[in-house]
Formats: sequence, structure tokens, C-alpha cells
Amino acid sequence: MTAGPHFGESLLATAYLPPVSYFFAIAHSDRVWIEQFENYQKQSWRNRCRILSAAGPEDLSIPVVREERRSRPIRDIRIDYTEPWLQHHIRALAAAYNASAYYDYYADDLIPILESKPVFLFDLNMTLLEKLLELLDIQVPVGLTTSFVKDGGGLASARSDLFDGRVRIQPKYKGTSLLAEFGCEQAYYQVFVNREPSSGFIPDLSIIDLLSAEGPDAGRFLC
Repeated sequence: MTAGPHFGESLLATAYLPPVSYFFAIAHSDRVWIEQFENYQKQSWRNRCRILSAAGPEDLSIPVVREERRSRPIRDIRIDYTEPWLQHHIRALAAAYNASAYYDYYADDLIPILESKPVFLFDLNMTLLEKLLELLDIQVPVGLTTSFVKDGGGLASARSDLFDGRVRIQPKYKGTSLLAEFGCEQAYYQVFVNREPSSGFIPDLSIIDLLSAEGPDAGRFLC
């Protein structure tokens, strides 16, 4: 990457099919750490993603085993397969992106990961992340924290230019988006938006939205 910021090292929360800004942070880092010892937090990207459906932005959430929500670190949170979320997510992704140029191509890589039904949410997220980084051709080292990190001082090789995205890259964040802050928010073709001229581009959806639209060119939208 030659444009945009340089974060040095980044500290991120685990995330399910993360938004574009998540990969923007990774692409502009020398190294990334994924926090694996924080407590589970509801209504975050840790177990949800946001896609663009015919009805507008839609959140897809993975249910977790209820009794573990507040008592265990995110690394030990189990997925609840007694609810039919998996079938819903696969159908929703297909309905949203089958008409896009590249969804079918990438679905062959990603859907089998979902269908493998890993026990733990963290394991599912990490397997998806590894595949998505491969598809985007982002070659940045990704490691896991060895204890809960309150600040960069807890990392094995912490640097003064650490970017902590655990709060910044979350659905409830009300400030300027990361891409917009650095002038890297670029519009691309979105099937349902472009069918309705009065609608505008919807930024920072799940990386699935960008990949489905731009395929091999998706990386250049990370500035």
C-alpha cells in the first residue's frame, strides 16, 4: 500500500465477516493482533456482519450459547447451532449478492467454512479472516494476544504507533468512519443501491459486499 495511513501495529477485536474498515486497518499495518481474552460483547462485529439486501442494510448475527455470554473470554464462546442461523445467513448472502459479479466465485471459498460448523465463534472468525486476507491478497502478519490488552503495553512487540481498533471499528461507533477520516472512502457498484437512483452508496458494509462487487480489484478500494 502506498496511500493512506501507516498504523504500525493494530489491535483488533475478532469479527464475523468484518466491515471494509477492518481490512483497511489491516492493510495499512505492519502487524495485527487479534484480542482473544476480552469478555464477549453483544451488538458488536464479533458475532455479526452487515450486508446490503433488497430492503437495505441488514445485520446477520450468530447466536452464542446463552450461559457463556458474560462469564468467559471471547476465545471460549461457543456458537449456538440449535437456532437456524446458518441456513438463514447462507440464504441471505445469496439473495443479497447472487446478482453481483463475483459472489458465486467467492462463495465457493467461504460457505464451506460456515458449513464446517466450528464449535467456537473465535475459531470461525479466524478461519474466515485467514481466507478473506488470502482472497484480498493482504500479506500482513496476524497474531493473537497472550493476555487481555488494556493498552499497547501488553503486546509482545508494542510500538508507539499502535492503532487500537477494538472500539473504533464497531457498529455503535458514532464518529467519522476510518476510511472517511483518511479520505479513502470510495464508492463502488452496489446492486440494490444502483437499482434505485435516489439512493446513495452505503459505505463500510461487510467485506463480502466489496468482494462480491469488485472481485480481484477489491484491494484497491482499501486505498
